[in-house]
Amino acid sequence: MGWIGETVDSVKSLQIRQVLTQAVTLGMIVTSALIIWKALMSVTGSESPVVVVLSGSMEPGFKRGDILFLRMSKEPIRAGEIVVFNVDGREIPIVHRVIKVHEREDNGEVDVLTKGDNNYGDDRLLYAHGQLWLQRHHIMGRAVGFLPYVGWVTIIMTEKPIIKYILIGALGLLVITSKG
Repeated sequence: MGWIGETVDSVKSLQIRQVLTQAVTLGMIVTSALIIWKALMSVTGSESPVVVVLSGSMEPGFKRGDILFLRMSKEPIRAGEIVVFNVDGREIPIVHRVIKVHEREDNGEVDVLTKGDNNYGDDRLLYAHGQLWLQRHHIMGRAVGFLPYVGWVTIIMTEKPIIKYILIGALGLLVITSKG
C-alpha cells in the first residue's frame, strides 16, 4: 500500500480526542515560539532581534544567508558599527556599516550615514527621497553576533514558496499522525 496509504489510514483512524490533543500541542508550539520571540525583543531592545543577510553588500564580512543577532541600547551609535535599519517606503531592513556620524547642535541627536562594505558609494540613494541621514528611529539594532549560512533556509523558503508549503504540510502531517 505504501507510505501514503499508511498515512491516510492513520489519519482516518484518529479519534476526536487525539485530534484535539494534537491541535493543542501544535498551538502550544506556536505560542512558545511567539513567547520566545517577544522575550528576545525585550532582552535585546530590538524590534527584530534576529535578521538574515539577503544580499552581498556586506561581503566579505557577512555573506548572503548569514544570520545576525541584534541589540539596541541607548549608547550613541559610532562610526564603524554595523547596524540594521529600515528606510521609509521599504519593507525589507538593510544591513550596512555606519561610516559617518553627525551630531546636531540644536538638540544633541545623532544622525548617521551608512554604506555596504562591498558597495562603492554611501547609502543616500537607498534612503527616502530627500533624506540625507538616518535618525535613531530608523535603526532596528546593532549587529552583536552572527551564524554563517543558517539563514539560507529562510532565503530558499522566501524565493521558492512551494518548498515552504511542502515543509509546512509535511510538519502538519507529522503532528496529526504522531501517536505520542
